[in-house]
Amino acid sequence: MIAWPVQDAKARFSELLDSCLENGPQVLTRRGVETAVLVPLAEWQRLNSAARPSLKALLLADTARAELPIPARGSAQRRTPPEL
Repeated sequence: MIAWPVQDAKARFSELLDSCLENGPQVLTRRGVETAVLVPLAEWQRLNSAARPSLKALLLADTARAELPIPARGSAQRRTPPEL
């Protein structure tokens, strides 16, 4: 990956974008510290589809991930305790 200082990235954005599309991800630096990455859209979509949802996202989801077989209320049979 090629590192681009923010000033250069702003001044030559078209060149940065073309480089991203031709050579892959491009790193942006601010004051010498890597802060962001510009990636092609296809790569971003691949990364997003491969990412697993977090436990928090699963627990807060509106839809169920699987169907649970829950018997109707009152239809379950009780076990009788063993005689001593």
